[in-house]
Amino acid sequence: MAAKAKHSVGRITLRQDLAAGLYLIPFLIVFIIFIGYPVFHSFWISLHRVTIYSDFYDIFGSMEMVGLDNYRRITSDPIFWWSVVLTFAYAFMTIVGGMILSLALALALRKAKRGFGILRAGFFLPNVFDIFVVGVIWLMLYNPNGGLVSMMLSLGGATEAAQQGVLNNPWLTLPAIAFAMILKNAGFGMILFLVSLANINESIFEAAQVDGASPRQTLFRITLPQLRPIIIFLAITGTVGSLNAFGEIFAMTDATGGSSVQVAGETLQSARISAFHLFMRFNESAYGEAAAISFVLLGIALIISWINFKILGQSD
Repeated sequence: MAAKAKHSVGRITLRQDLAAGLYLIPFLIVFIIFIGYPVFHSFWISLHRVTIYSDFYDIFGSMEMVGLDNYRRITSDPIFWWSVVLTFAYAFMTIVGGMILSLALALALRKAKRGFGILRAGFFLPNVFDIFVVGVIWLMLYNPNGGLVSMMLSLGGATEAAQQGVLNNPWLTLPAIAFAMILKNAGFGMILFLVSLANINESIFEAAQVDGASPRQTLFRITLPQLRPIIIFLAITGTVGSLNAFGEIFAMTDATGGSSVQVAGETLQSARISAFHLFMRFNESAYGEAAAISFVLLGIALIISWINFKILGQSD
């Protein structure tokens, strides 16, 4: 009797597994067509020398297999490593600056009275704008000929910087772009922090106040630990976003990657971060190298995301 019941339970479980598998089939088909195959195709291209004359649809025919030569070529290229360094700098500026501004806005608006919701909407609104549109707007603001930022610099006494233009200064180009993106994306982080702050029990803050905790101690010992999941999320998504950053660089440098700067005897571009470098190599018909760069960047993103999770996700 027990064996029969066990057999019936096994048949029911198998039937449920088959039903679940059938429901997954549409997703698997879409995944294989639009994600799985393109990833495989890109990796295949990264192992070949591909030119504008190659047949992309005959992946086993017209492309010359070069193995890991594309990977060796890009890892020995100083321009690639310069782009990686710039990407790390850009990520640090946008992630740290964005978190600080987002948290400051959330703390300021957390207990905002009725009618202050318009401020939250106003701070969030730039986040929904297209990245290219935002880049063009800031390009006009930074314009040395009548741009608002240049006018403010002139009024502040920085006449030389105003006349040259912030985006024409190789040492200010990337920080200026990062500043624009911090202001654009701060509203998104603000909303996440506001939701997380709303879920913190007010009695914790009241107990800390009774115990005589200072605002600084309350922030670092109570608020920030409670916000750790949001901080991890913003750090990981910010890292991935920095590795994929392209639209703002394209728009705000007129598709040049910024003005030139001399570093260790090499003439390099001041805003040629990794994604823009990948675009430039693709635009130069170095398709195999461009594909290899994408997989190297994928590896870097996975490593940094794992480090972020290990450091920020560890318990007290």
